[in-house]
Amino acid sequence: LQTMRTVLNSNSKVTVLRSDLHAVINQGFLDMPRNLFQMKSWNPEEPQDNIELKCLNDLMSLLAPSTDIRVLLNCVCSNLQAFVIEPSRSKGDFREVASDFQLRWNFLLTAVSKALTLNYADSLG
Repeated sequence: LQTMRTVLNSNSKVTVLRSDLHAVINQGFLDMPRNLFQMKSWNPEEPQDNIELKCLNDLMSLLAPSTDIRVLLNCVCSNLQAFVIEPSRSKGDFREVASDFQLRWNFLLTAVSKALTLNYADSLG
């Protein structure tokens, strides 16, 4: 948490991180199975389609120098509410939706971290 606060308090670090995150996503550096995240078929009107990328894009849009970490956490909470909790009709359904989201979110963050490490090491400090 302290590392993230340090990054958010540095205009240059935030600028580099935002730029590199956009590049990783838009230039196809993500090492992901094609069937897991198919950007061509992403329809923002359909929440089940690539909600992990939507959540990441929402976080990236809030990423700015001196952003309060609570704003980013609230963004994650709002997306979880909208895409995981509300669509669940039962406890079993919630477990399935939450498990699927968690798995896909972890795959995405691992791929982003790997791409940043290999292609944009300056973003990581």
